[in-house]
Amino acid sequence: MSENAALRTRTLVKLAATIVVAGALLAGFLFPWVGGSGLVARNSASLLDALPVELTDETPAGNTKILAADGSLITNLYENNRTPVTPDQISPIMKQALVDIEDSRFYDHNGLDVQGTMRALVTNVAAGSVEEGGSTLTQQLVKQTLLQTAETPEDQQAAVDQNVGRKLREARLALALEETYPKDEILTRYLNIVYFGHGAYGIQAAAQKYFSVNAIDLTLPQAAMLAGLVQSPTNDDPISNPENAVTRRNQVLQRMFDLGHITEQELNEISAQPVAVAEGVDPPNGCIDAAVGGFFCAYAVQHLTRELGISELDLKRRGLTIQTTLRPDLQTYGDQAVLNTLAMGDELAGMFTAIEPGTGHVLAMSTNRRYGCSDPDCESVVLNDVASKGAGSTYKVFTAAAALEAGLGAGTTITTPGNQYTSRVFRGPSCGAADRNTTSARGMYCVENAGNYPDTLDMVGALVRSSNTYFLALEDKLGNVEGPVRMSERMGLTYDQPTQNTAQEIIDGNFGSFTLGAEATSPLELANAYATLGAQGTRCDPTPVTAVLDRAGQPLTKDGQPVVTGDSCTPESIPPAIANTLSQILIGDVATSAGTGTRAAVPGHEIAGKTGTAQGRDSVAFVGFMPEYAASVMVFNPKTKQDVGGYGGNLPATIWHDAMAPFLADKPTSPFPPADQGLLNGGRPAPQPAPSPDPAPAPTGGGATDPNAPAPDPNAPAPGGPPADGGNPAEPNRGRGPN
Repeated sequence: MSENAALRTRTLVKLAATIVVAGALLAGFLFPWVGGSGLVARNSASLLDALPVELTDETPAGNTKILAADGSLITNLYENNRTPVTPDQISPIMKQALVDIEDSRFYDHNGLDVQGTMRALVTNVAAGSVEEGGSTLTQQLVKQTLLQTAETPEDQQAAVDQNVGRKLREARLALALEETYPKDEILTRYLNIVYFGHGAYGIQAAAQKYFSVNAIDLTLPQAAMLAGLVQSPTNDDPISNPENAVTRRNQVLQRMFDLGHITEQELNEISAQPVAVAEGVDPPNGCIDAAVGGFFCAYAVQHLTRELGISELDLKRRGLTIQTTLRPDLQTYGDQAVLNTLAMGDELAGMFTAIEPGTGHVLAMSTNRRYGCSDPDCESVVLNDVASKGAGSTYKVFTAAAALEAGLGAGTTITTPGNQYTSRVFRGPSCGAADRNTTSARGMYCVENAGNYPDTLDMVGALVRSSNTYFLALEDKLGNVEGPVRMSERMGLTYDQPTQNTAQEIIDGNFGSFTLGAEATSPLELANAYATLGAQGTRCDPTPVTAVLDRAGQPLTKDGQPVVTGDSCTPESIPPAIANTLSQILIGDVATSAGTGTRAAVPGHEIAGKTGTAQGRDSVAFVGFMPEYAASVMVFNPKTKQDVGGYGGNLPATIWHDAMAPFLADKPTSPFPPADQGLLNGGRPAPQPAPSPDPAPAPTGGGATDPNAPAPDPNAPAPGGPPADGGNPAEPNRGRGPN
């Protein structure tokens, strides 16, 4: 059989099948109100009952937008790139071109056009190919809506099955739509949903993709080309197949001329010209395309799906507006600060993570990695949120807070001679053992200081200098780790990640190393725990999202309730007197020569902070905070153990300073409330706290009970750089936590 004969045979088969369908459609058209199983009900309203909501909405949903706190676009989320437009935002010539080539009797029929179907059959058979479509624009709208909103492969297949049943369903739904909506609304909805190729769904996306213009500005040549794409967007693509595109465009122009909608001069002039494409850039899609804060974006999406219960499909299909808490300026400063110290893709990862005290709003998440790509300097894990390594001596603040609450005031003095202390309560590795990880080395837990410290310190001097021996001895006074662990939970740590011991496991195991920060720690949670101090004891759950709006700009609801209900905070999660007293003490870590975090100081701003160094310097950290802002910095190798080569007062404090100094340059910050004099001296809150005479009390040595009086101890680390922050002789072989 010759090729022409085979083509004619296939065309006749299609003709026969289409005649059957047309007959069925005609029957459905003449008798649309027949009852019975599988047929339509007796009124058009019931025809819409089974439709997805998109078919009864005025326009299809567009791309979901993720916005920063200042309203700027971070990125979009979409399955199909679409920007819906209103009827008056589409060029009239575009509407005319589409109607002429796809459904010239559109304004005359009521959703079905049997006359047009028969005419298309005759034309197509005579040409030996498909020259005209048989479905009306309304029927095509039904089909495209059912196809693009299908959530299962079965629904997708049902939307395109070539059978009489599908055609009947489309026809009856088309009748119902025509009774419900005006013609211009149906045409606009079709133009907003139809696929034009190259990932562009809807006329606005197509106008941007092919010509870099808005739909309202489309010219006759552009409109004719786009109208011709609807039937075969791949074959007639002007970017990849310009010759086919010219042929198809000219067919549209000829049809418009035949119907009297353009002049012969317009037909001849445009038909002789090539298609002039000005290809536009696709809008960003997903956190990998984020304009700023890719890791923050990923964290926000995780929050939307896991915490707020919005499915990934809804995020991509419902055209939501996500208002986030990201501060682009702080994010940019944080990004640069990390890169000032650690190159992009360095084996050491540096995480700068900022949060707002009193609200829990996550402000920035910086890492010397690019999000989501496949290059060596890329990362898909949000290291700012994951508990990977220990945070060292930053945990001493939890023991200090628990001790203050237990009646052990900041003036509590402890003597630990020789920079070494063996616990009377906790078991663990012994000092001086050749291998601290062996069972034979285990007895009563012993720690040493990373440097030369005074034998006798009070809590103020020990916290500022970061004395290991003092805080293990302070844990001894508390009798177990439950108080510090529960205090850390009240301040913001959760212990709910697979890499962590649970709080109860730490308590049951009575891990004396807790105060030295051996537990795997989320940088975000660490920043949030110190934000609780900055907020005078109010703990807030971290949140990257303040609002989720639906396509109409109204708060998105689930089961009748908004999915975002505001900040989740617990006032006085720890007593304000304790929070304020610790804040005043920790000013000394940044502002005094004996402090370990002096590199973080920003002139003109009162900053409190704490350094931390894990055992073997495998991880180092610094947390700095004010009443308005709190931020942590952690530096470690996320893939293996590695000596970072410094302490928390080195790389982390430097990164913190480099991020916050330019950010704070034009922003006023508040001083901390005064310390509670009862906690400073006697161990119990004073009935009426008085202002501290010195907002940054100097750390003490010896047995002094007034933390503001003595000068720095001569045995303090030598000037010329921040002293070490104590290190972390951790307790090994104790479950999932790191050594």
